[in-house]
Amino acid sequence: MTHLLLIDDEPTITEPLARRLQARSYQVTVAADGKEGLAVALASQPDLVILDVMMPEMDGWEVCRTLREQSSVPILMLTALDDDFDRITGLELGADDYLTKPFNTNVLVAKINALLRRVQLDQPATSPARTLVVGPIKLELDLRAAYVHEQPVKLRHKEFELLTLLMSKVGIPVTRAQIFDEVWGTDWLGDTSTLDVHIRWLREKLEADPSRPKYICTVRNVGYVFNNAE
Repeated sequence: MTHLLLIDDEPTITEPLARRLQARSYQVTVAADGKEGLAVALASQPDLVILDVMMPEMDGWEVCRTLREQSSVPILMLTALDDDFDRITGLELGADDYLTKPFNTNVLVAKINALLRRVQLDQPATSPARTLVVGPIKLELDLRAAYVHEQPVKLRHKEFELLTLLMSKVGIPVTRAQIFDEVWGTDWLGDTSTLDVHIRWLREKLEADPSRPKYICTVRNVGYVFNNAE
């Protein structure tokens, strides 16, 4: 049974939401503040964390940042603030998606299922190892490992998927719509600004000067292109 950890200090939300999720065959653990939630998350290793932002003891941003340093568990942020800054902050701290309060339970379940499907894609493949090399950047596709000038680079799941797509089409502009279709798929229900965040993350990890990228370049009004700059 899929184990969800719900971290929120509002019992008027957690109690009915836990019941609804349990009715859909999820195992649900509830933590009433950030400090407790972080401890439970590290001890019980849930399959997914639903994390509120505004909480006592430790807010959701700090929980997300600390948890991401020690775990790759999917994190779905809940926020009462419908603001791009807050959504992007969560993504930068390592959250996988967000949902603005108040929300429909069906939308929450759709996001949960989408995140869990993405995690399944992280499972190692059983076929022989494949590599993709463009200039100094190498991807070991089945091991999901990335290297720049032979030095390992740690990539998040979607960063790896996005980079794989761009490197497989060297010199060919890839539209934003195509990227969302192939990397995020039809499960994606979030803000499209997350693509720009992921591109910025990749540039910071791959480029000598992220402000003047040589490899991942913007194609105005189209999308992005990966160039072999060597």
